[in-house]
Amino acid sequence: MKAYRYFLIFLMFSAAVSGAEAADFVVKDIQVEGLQRISAGTVFNYLPVQVGSTVSEKDYPELIRALFKTGFFADVNLERRDNVLVVTVTERPAIAEVKITGNKDISTDDLKKALTGVGLAEGRVFDRSLLDKVEQELLQQYYSRGRYGVRIKSGMQALERNRVAITIDIAEGEVASINRINIVGNKAFSDKQLLKELQLSTSGWFSFFTKDDQYSKQKLA
Repeated sequence: MKAYRYFLIFLMFSAAVSGAEAADFVVKDIQVEGLQRISAGTVFNYLPVQVGSTVSEKDYPELIRALFKTGFFADVNLERRDNVLVVTVTERPAIAEVKITGNKDISTDDLKKALTGVGLAEGRVFDRSLLDKVEQELLQQYYSRGRYGVRIKSGMQALERNRVAITIDIAEGEVASINRINIVGNKAFSDKQLLKELQLSTSGWFSFFTKDDQYSKQKLA
């Protein structure tokens, strides 16, 4: 009987402690730990709570989501120390360098402009999921030029001070060429008339200079 009574007392004590931990408290101060490049002021701007606000643990998921949405952090943790809200973060690394090799048909500047369009550029925060987007974007750039055999390989090297270097190796491959053009179903216009309207021709002596025998979907659009 005594054991049962002690067990009930233990449960009541545990419930009281749990309730106390989840109780609301007035934030007297906010401390941010783990910052390397990002300022505490930036965190305060995005954190939907300030000194004097009333907070409880049930509010933590919303506060954490608000910081994750910035894209600056790989991990966010909140805890209460007395009446101080402590925010512990792990920053995503910054991109220190983007090195592209193997490109001849498209200049490095043009390729970097395309990469900037998907969010990968020197000085920006690095997200691993960007590498897949980068490869797809570069493939589309080369496909539009008729280089359907292109191969893209990207990599990431960790540097000091939470930075990374991105490497992109390109094997452009050969340009797809047109050996023969067949037109079917035309009645109102002859093959010769329609071929004049197309910006395409089969390979010939001067194709090396004009590149009019290179196939790409854009020419057919």
